[in-house]
Amino acid sequence: MDNFFWFPIAHLPVIILIMLIAFSVHEFAHAWTAWKFGDDTAYREGRVTLNPIAHLDWIGMLFLVLAGFGWAKPVPVRRSRFKNPRLMSIIVTAAGPISNLLLAFLFLFLIYLLNALNVFDHVSMDFWNNLWTFIEYWMSINLALFIFNLIPVPPLDGYRIVEEFLPLRTRIKIQEMGQWITFIFLLIIFIPPLRNSTIAPLLSLREPIWRGMDRILNLIF
Repeated sequence: MDNFFWFPIAHLPVIILIMLIAFSVHEFAHAWTAWKFGDDTAYREGRVTLNPIAHLDWIGMLFLVLAGFGWAKPVPVRRSRFKNPRLMSIIVTAAGPISNLLLAFLFLFLIYLLNALNVFDHVSMDFWNNLWTFIEYWMSINLALFIFNLIPVPPLDGYRIVEEFLPLRTRIKIQEMGQWITFIFLLIIFIPPLRNSTIAPLLSLREPIWRGMDRILNLIF
């Protein structure tokens, strides 16, 4: 499987398409869950939608094109509007990464279903090769977003979950250092030796997760 941060330039259109879908579903999941729990902030800003334009961050997309790593516009959430702020904030935050995990599984389910219906029996080798490339990127990107966003570093979703359990004094200190933490984290991402010794081992978890999905679907089909 190709590394999430490196891909042939010829595959850039596929990468952008999948990223737009993955990011849109991810941010929609945050916005929709918050809305259902009583916070209509994202709803009033038009974020409860699957339209990529509503979630697109142009700088994040530029980084995606130039460096293979990007981001979407974060969804505004006012936890004070939740009946149970801590629990509902955790659920709203987790909804994003989980949506990417579900995207990966549901797409793989569709491929298994179509294969069971013999849809691919008479396709050309070129078609199959192109389809397999799409499958690889779809699974790789969505599973990477699932894993990556659970890293407990601001401003990622993983930190927002951990933050709910931190003492107020610790949260304030981290907020004061937020820009430096984010800057250092970006350096780790974009400097290959640092990335290969930190982020890459985490992203390697995509393989066992994908294999686990394969096992489940093999039992079904």
